[in-house]
Amino acid sequence: MPPIPAVPDPASTDPADVLREVFGYTAFRGHQEAIVEHVVGGGDALVLMPTGGGKSLCYQVPAIARHRAGLGVTVVVSPLIALMHDQVGALEEAGVHAAFLNSTLDSAGAQSVERELLSGRLVMLYAAPERITHPRFLAMLDSLHERGQLSLFAIDEAHCVSQWGHDFREEYLQLGVLAERYAGVPRLALTATADEHTRADILERLQLTQARAFVSSFDRPNIRYTIVEKDNARTQLLRFLREEHEGDAGIVYCQSRRKVDETAEWLSAEGWTALPYHAGLDPDLRRRHQDRFLREDGIVMVATVAFGMGIDKPDVRFVAHLDLPKNIEGYYQETGRGGRDGEPADAWMTYGLADVVNQRRMIDESTAGEDFKRLQVGKLDALLAMCESLECRRQRLLGYFGEQSPPCGNCDNCLHPPARWDATEAARKALSCIYRFRQHSGIGYGAGHLIDVLRGKSTDKTKERGHEQLSTFGIGADLSEAQWRGVIRQLIALGHLASEGEYNTLALTDSARAVLRGEVAIELREPREPLPRTRGSRSKSGSGSQRVPRAAATLDAAGQARFSALKAWRSEVAREHNLPAYIVFNDATLSQMAAEAPDSLSALGGISGVGAKKLEAYGRAILRVIEECAE
Repeated sequence: MPPIPAVPDPASTDPADVLREVFGYTAFRGHQEAIVEHVVGGGDALVLMPTGGGKSLCYQVPAIARHRAGLGVTVVVSPLIALMHDQVGALEEAGVHAAFLNSTLDSAGAQSVERELLSGRLVMLYAAPERITHPRFLAMLDSLHERGQLSLFAIDEAHCVSQWGHDFREEYLQLGVLAERYAGVPRLALTATADEHTRADILERLQLTQARAFVSSFDRPNIRYTIVEKDNARTQLLRFLREEHEGDAGIVYCQSRRKVDETAEWLSAEGWTALPYHAGLDPDLRRRHQDRFLREDGIVMVATVAFGMGIDKPDVRFVAHLDLPKNIEGYYQETGRGGRDGEPADAWMTYGLADVVNQRRMIDESTAGEDFKRLQVGKLDALLAMCESLECRRQRLLGYFGEQSPPCGNCDNCLHPPARWDATEAARKALSCIYRFRQHSGIGYGAGHLIDVLRGKSTDKTKERGHEQLSTFGIGADLSEAQWRGVIRQLIALGHLASEGEYNTLALTDSARAVLRGEVAIELREPREPLPRTRGSRSKSGSGSQRVPRAAATLDAAGQARFSALKAWRSEVAREHNLPAYIVFNDATLSQMAAEAPDSLSALGGISGVGAKKLEAYGRAILRVIEECAE
């Protein structure tokens, strides 16, 4: 066996050398190079980059380069234990000395990490914001700073600092102390999701107003967006999973803990490997479920939004919502957990009138100030506008973040343009009926009773309230109950109706007057049957088998055999090291190995994703696997 080939100088501070030698990549993507050069040079930055866009490299490469230049340790602020573990595991696999400080360490383990920190040997340390701002930890940072060994602060998930954002965490507010206490140490704030208001909040609260902002496109073209009108959500979800995602890993989001538990139990009974995740579960059980999701194939995680931030699993093939999220930022963040590997993924959601009413009520009943409530209503309205849009979903989504785009051709509205109908008269009938309720008895009623009256359905309630004598009784008999629910839902989404009080009674808003007078035309989407499948059938060998990654799908029979053998080898290594398989090598790297079948360490070292440390650790074993496939 020939010797391991030469690699870039391991002491080089050139970012391109670090990228190739440590991570095995020959070129940066998008804004990465400009960000890295700016931060290596000591500049502050705000980085907005979509999930899967390579944010981690934007601070990991500068951390390594600056450490090699003798500038000391980089401290990474991370809100999640699972993310810390995976990031540190991946760095150690790549030959970079990194560690974390969190509650999973016992006293001896924490003291060992602290000694490594103070010794200057650590390249990166991951810790939660509450630990970083603790007086004892700050004293250690003081010591490093005095010796010129505090290189960089990387603040991940920076949107958590904003009280206006979708995932506010109070402990992030204390991170302003880093600017005050360690002047001259560059700081890098990173997030995948922030509208203009949240961006301004990040810059102000983290004292980064002079920082350079790098804003990448928010577009995730590999994600297909589909939103369906709720009509037996479980049946709809099951059809979606069976037809599109048999054996795939995915996430199903629900609003309540109870619904998470019930949905996970139901999916398990239907034959899926489904696990619940929410803040009410025992922490050890929650951790075990997350570890299984990260390390095993084909797990469906049913969760509240407590799950997902910082999840690096690249092969999540779908993200489904059984309830409406609170806003577009939350929807974008959650759906962005699918398809991190760049392969096709689905963002699928079912929602209905009750979702709209519930979200409005939660805002109204919150104890927040009126300014905050108005902002949240505006954010919800933007999400509803996307849900009810007759045009491209992606255009609406990107437009919210200030980005213009042509129709995407990869959302349900582009692939199957919805039928439209002039609902102006139907809207006037509904609004008129609500007005008559108030005239007749001085109180409002909910959507169910309104629909009964409009359709002329005689019930105990219509008789008792005298509503069968109203002039509006039966004026909407030409529409079905489902059609009327769609009209009411969309009138709420358009702001012409409001839902009030404990019983969700409907009331006219100021804008309803113009509709009643016929001054505003209402064009709505017609309810439609479930969409036909358009994606090609997936490669399967039976129930529960895994789809072939796009990068491997073009391989010939011999290449497919090599790919399968390499995946099996990777699984063994991952188990031995107690790491998710993708941290050893991702599917794209294995696919390239299988395609090129390198027969030397030098050739293997040219594969994207094979850094020097991994070449040294695994190179000969990989060549043996490839050689055995040829026998």
